[in-house]
This record gives sequence, C-alpha cells and structure tokens, in this order.
Amino acid sequence: MKQTQLQFPDGFLWGGAVAANQCEGAYNEDGKGLSTQDIAPRGIMGPITAEPTADNMKLIGIDFYHRYKDDIKLFAELGFKTFRTSIAWSRIFPNGDDAEANEKGLEFYDNLFDECLKYGIEPLVTISHYETPLHLSKTYDGWVNRKLIGFYERYVRTIFARYKDKVKYWITFNEINSVLHAPYMSGGIFTDKEKLSQQDLYQAIHHEFVASALAVKIGHEMLPGAKFGCMILGVPNYPLTAHPADMLATLRQDREILFFSDVQVRGAYPRYMERYFRENGIAIAMEPGDAEILQHTVDFISFSYYMSSCATADPEKKRGPGNILSGVPNPYLKASDWGWQIDPQGLRYFLNLLYDRYQRPLFIVENGLGAVDELVTDASGKQTVLDDYRIKYLQDHLLQVAEAIADGVELIGYTTWGCIDLVSASTAELRKRYGFIYVDRHDDGSGSLARYKKKSFAWYQQVIASNGQSLFEKE
Repeated sequence: MKQTQLQFPDGFLWGGAVAANQCEGAYNEDGKGLSTQDIAPRGIMGPITAEPTADNMKLIGIDFYHRYKDDIKLFAELGFKTFRTSIAWSRIFPNGDDAEANEKGLEFYDNLFDECLKYGIEPLVTISHYETPLHLSKTYDGWVNRKLIGFYERYVRTIFARYKDKVKYWITFNEINSVLHAPYMSGGIFTDKEKLSQQDLYQAIHHEFVASALAVKIGHEMLPGAKFGCMILGVPNYPLTAHPADMLATLRQDREILFFSDVQVRGAYPRYMERYFRENGIAIAMEPGDAEILQHTVDFISFSYYMSSCATADPEKKRGPGNILSGVPNPYLKASDWGWQIDPQGLRYFLNLLYDRYQRPLFIVENGLGAVDELVTDASGKQTVLDDYRIKYLQDHLLQVAEAIADGVELIGYTTWGCIDLVSASTAELRKRYGFIYVDRHDDGSGSLARYKKKSFAWYQQVIASNGQSLFEKE
C-alpha cells in the first residue's frame, strides 16, 4: 500500500500568538484607559478588585509595550511568517464610548505593525481579546447592552481605516464561546456570574454575533483584500462510554461550542437552539436588520486547541480542570502540570470535524504547553531552558496537523500560544510558561525582564525554515 507523503502547503503561515493584556503592560500610559483585565489579578475565573492592585501581573506583563522591537526581532530570527496579537480596545478608546480615538494608542500599533512588516511578518490581529474597556463593563454591563454594538463599530471603523494597508488577517472576538463560562472576562459583563440570567447572557451573545458580522461587512467594504475570521475555544468531546446517553451528552457538549461557529459561518441561528431557548425561557430580542447583518459570514474559522474532553450523562463522574471549559477526564490521556489533558490526535479530529461541517479555511491560532520552566546554564555557558517536554508536545501536535492536511483540511496557518512567555489568562501566573523565549519575571514581581532563548527556539526555527519537513526526519 502506497503511503501518503505528509507535507505543509506552500505559503503556510507559521508563527506565534500573544494577547495585548497578557504581555504589553503600560496599563495606564499614553492615554490608555482601564480594561476589565486591569482589575482581575487572579485570571479568568478569579475575583475582581475595586482598582488596579500591585499584585496584578498584567499591569506590567512582560513590558512588551516598551520592548516590542527587540521581541519582534527575535520572532524574525525564529522565521515567523505571521504574528498574532490583539489591539487593546481601551488604548484606542480609553472609555469605550469616547467620541474621539486616542492618537497615542493608534501610533503604538502603527509602530508595532510596521516593525512586523519590516521583517516580512504578517500581522494577524484580534480586535477584542478578553479586554473590554472597564467603563463599558461598569456603565453598560458589557455586551448585555445593545449600545456596545455601536461602540464596537466605531472602534472597528477606526482601526480598519488606520491599518488597512498593514493588516490582512483580522479576528473579531477571541474565543467567543468562552462567554458562557467567563462572562466578565469574555463579554465584559459586570453582573456577577451567579446572578446573571440566561436571558441576559444569550442576549449579550446575540449582540456579539451582530457586532462580529457587522465588522465582517465593514471590513469587506473598507478592506477588500483582507480576510476576516471568527475564533472559538476548541475542545473536541468524546463520549466517556458507548452508552447512547453518553452519545447524546457528547452531542450537547459539542453544540455548546459549534453554536458559535454555526452562527458566524452559516449566517443564522441553528434550529437545535430553538428547543434550548424554549426550555430555558430565553427570547432573543432581534431588532429589524439583525438577520440580514448575520448573513455577512466570516472568511475563515480560527480556534484555540489545548485539550479534548469527555462527556457523560452520569452526574457522579468527576469533572476535571480545563481552559475555561471543563469536562470529564479521559482515562487514556496524560495531563499537563495544570491538569489539561494532552491529546494530539484530538487536534486532527477537531480539524476534520470543523472542515467537514463548514468547508471553510481553518486557522490554528493557539496551541501550546504551559509548564514550569527552569533557567539553566548550558554547556556553552549560555542561559537557556531545556524544554524537551515542550518540543515533544508541539512535535506530536504538528504531526497530527500534517495528517489533517493530508485528510483534505484546508489550513491557513499555525501560531503557537505564548511564543514568548507572558502572563497566563486562566491563572494570571507567569510561572505557567508557553514560550520559545524565556522572560525573567516571576509571580512575586521580581526579575530583570531579560529574554533568553529556550531549546525549543532552535527546534521551531528549523520547523519553519523547512516548512514542517524537519518534523518527519528521524533522529
């Protein structure tokens, strides 16, 4: 039997990803307003504070705001074809509802994108990445209020006009489905999660859907050569057993995720949500014109992938930790230091699931291993991290990506999460490191912020230089 030759397509966009709130710092410089992140010192699921506090690692992050030129130079040395980052909404509109944009904020991203383009690195920009202006959260209850569509539209028009010649790939919302489990961080919803009604939650989701589709519509008008994508938090689900009840539980759990891509890719609400809305007393207030706006569908589907999950109808089964979403642990899989189960084949499965469902180009924009790294001195006297565990994780996942491409999946690119160490979104720690570049900063606030190349730096550099062929070479 002839074996398929695995390969990555020409022009494949290799790169890495960060988020403004996890790396930039400079939370109150050059006219930036406060965001929801600035009063969340414990991460996505943690409590919020009245004001920014010194223990919030994100206020300084890794000081990317002042060090981006050196960091982009390192990304260029890695060979990046693309770099995913986000724009901090409150850097452009400090309160979110301002009449005029903050010029200093606009200038920063001008400079950042110019620096990327200088090295031939394509910016991949997330418009809203867990970072609603705090004023919009407190005053309007975030996306619960329909007025946010207008504020978002003003923001979108401003950045599209400013960066139309610099950015070709845009993502409307980061992990939009995460609002189900982290309404404050994902949707800027200030109402306590335990008091938030299902009606208000799904109305907020509707407002985000309209805003996302409106951004695609405006983008296609203003930037005809650009591509606009949605992004979902991707967690494929397996039935814990072959029991039919577990199969139905898996279907329900899958639909928690696919509902969000169904609307943004197909341009309408799926019929399976009608029963859910009816049984939970949810009536979406859809204004005239909303249905037409939703028909402006995305050009590509991007997603994060860190783990898979199991589903079961048995309420006695223990749920495990996860990246916002959590499920029943899979007895066949090992887990990371943070309990996230490692499943490279799940990535191939999820790629096929999405492509079979939509036949739309896909983009893996987050994947990586959060681990405790130790800075050591190697045989040559250089400080580094011997992160063979990260190399193995990425190698195993990328081999499955190649299999999915051979399966027929159309894939634009792959950006590893936290290509340079940054503050974790889920826990707000720095000890949970993802990068190819070690940053000397620690959870007690100490450290020089110096950058050091890890062992994985040279490994990924070779992967990119060979367009993935080094993955298939036997040692």
